[in-house]
Amino acid sequence: MRILVIEDEEKAAIYIKKGLCENGFQVEVACEGETGLHYALSSFHDLIVLDIMLPLRDGWSIIKDLRERGCRRRFLFSPHVTPWTIGVKGLELGADDYLAKPFAFSELLARIRSILRRGSPTQM
Repeated sequence: MRILVIEDEEKAAIYIKKGLCENGFQVEVACEGETGLHYALSSFHDLIVLDIMLPLRDGWSIIKDLRERGCRRRFLFSPHVTPWTIGVKGLELGADDYLAKPFAFSELLARIRSILRRGSPTQM
């Protein structure tokens, strides 16, 4: 399974990538929004873990752009602060789930596995 992590905090991105790789996932990381969108459009990922506050392009616009292009990939939003309104907005834009930071890696892994059990997304 391939996962794209779009996360601007380098330590968090390294932590997430390391943990996911140790659990058998292939992981690609983008540290800003434009690069993340480019990676999402140029190669297939089973799931995209997406921060909201990113340089150059925020997570909201990334998921909105991808959904408008017909992208059916799975998304897990990972915002720094999550009042319920942020979680609702993410779900309404097409996210499959969200997990507020800081989080335990075990919960991130459980949510990723739960999303992936729902079936395979299509190529686009």
